[in-house]
Amino acid sequence: MKQPTLSDQSAPLLELFLRHLTAERRLADNTIVAYHSDIKSFLVFVEQRGHHRLDDVALNDIHAFLQACRNRAIGNRSNARRVSTLNGFFSYLAAHRHTANNPFATVDLPKSGTSLPKAMSLADVNKLLTPPAQTSPLYLRNHTMLLLLYATGLRVSELVGLELNSCNMNGGFLRVRGKGNKERLVPFGRRTAEALASYLDDVRPLILKGRRSSALFVTGRARPMSRVRFWQIIGEIARSAGIHKTISPHMLRHSFATHLLANGADLRAVQMMLGHADIATTQIYTQIDQNRLKSVHRSFHPRG
Repeated sequence: MKQPTLSDQSAPLLELFLRHLTAERRLADNTIVAYHSDIKSFLVFVEQRGHHRLDDVALNDIHAFLQACRNRAIGNRSNARRVSTLNGFFSYLAAHRHTANNPFATVDLPKSGTSLPKAMSLADVNKLLTPPAQTSPLYLRNHTMLLLLYATGLRVSELVGLELNSCNMNGGFLRVRGKGNKERLVPFGRRTAEALASYLDDVRPLILKGRRSSALFVTGRARPMSRVRFWQIIGEIARSAGIHKTISPHMLRHSFATHLLANGADLRAVQMMLGHADIATTQIYTQIDQNRLKSVHRSFHPRG
């Protein structure tokens, strides 16, 4: 009889763990895919080292795996994520008695450092949000999307995923479905409301040409805008506006949070608008402003 392989044992357990993440922890689809990839790559690695059971995995296997990742120029931040994911997987298995122990319980996360998000200057934001010289429907759609992104701090996936019924024009807010399928309400101001109303009344019908779509932002083929295409669009607009640095949709989200807090917004309110589960994530933006103040102090204080 053929001896069961590590893949034979681990496949149903991995599926069980992923269902747990989806049903009980309500993680986003992209996060589930990343978890699956990280765990699978480790299981393939230890199987190639001759292991047939999950209980055979030892500390030296983990160190060898991390070294193999570093040899492939995978950075500490990505490896820290892998260790965290695998620790969660084996912890779940041990808690449900599928394995005798969790070999990752004593493994320290690789030091990844803290990378502060990059925010745009107000001058560059104003350049980016200057109305386009061309008034074609697609140019006006793109301008409206940029205005809404900076006005609300949405993730790009949330922006392109907005449905037509997400907008409450009378109340001046969006109903957004974010990470973990959690819903939140995000307000927008008068100028953004005017641009959005103009898009809905005059621009969107010209793009659709009588066709139907439930998506708020549509392409010339009457399909929802894709994340990849919007990344391209924001780069094209930035270059045409004379902005020479690389601009991403996420930079507008970072700018939204940084500029709100710099002008005295309440941290909890910004957390709710961004859809952060943990306020510590939002506090990173206060650190950006502190760093800016320190830079000003060093530059201009006579005895700095």
